[in-house]
Amino acid sequence: MPTGRLEAFSDGVLAILITILVLELKVPHGTDWAALEPIAPVFLTYVLSFIYIGIYWNNHHHMLQVTEHVNGKILWANLHLLFWLSLVPFVTGWMGENHFAPLPTAVYGFVLLCSGVSYNILSRAIAKEEGADSAFAKAVGRDTKGMISAVLYAVAIPLAFVREWISDAIYVIVAMIWLIPDRRMESAVAAAAPKE
Repeated sequence: MPTGRLEAFSDGVLAILITILVLELKVPHGTDWAALEPIAPVFLTYVLSFIYIGIYWNNHHHMLQVTEHVNGKILWANLHLLFWLSLVPFVTGWMGENHFAPLPTAVYGFVLLCSGVSYNILSRAIAKEEGADSAFAKAVGRDTKGMISAVLYAVAIPLAFVREWISDAIYVIVAMIWLIPDRRMESAVAAAAPKE
């Protein structure tokens, strides 16, 4: 099966998730800067979650550009990823509304960890289907950034009960690690593009 339907479905889900995220932002009552203060935590979690969903969309897009076809395992692995990402608006709102309290901060990290793990599962399923010598498998390689991210999330989750601001800083650091798309995947996309 070609990748077009999988990519279109995933793009639609991610667009809906971003829409749900922004709907959590409530209009402040008041016209001065002080009126924005109560919604600042909600806005900050919105920005972070928007960036995370954008990162997943970007990397998912690059991933499917190098994928030649999908099978049932890839479809289910993709749904697994979308399941965890669909929880991002919920944990974003919970953490923001409760001003980065320990439990919501830890659960936010748990959802990020599970999203990362499910992305890795999807990546491995595609690599297996495409073959060890495929452009995709070579581009993914050992996935060092993915491993580092998982370790950082695993550290951040329990730290939320000690100092939640440290966990929040770790979530920002992981997002910064992923802001620049993986050059190996971009090279594989460029190599797979038809020559004019």
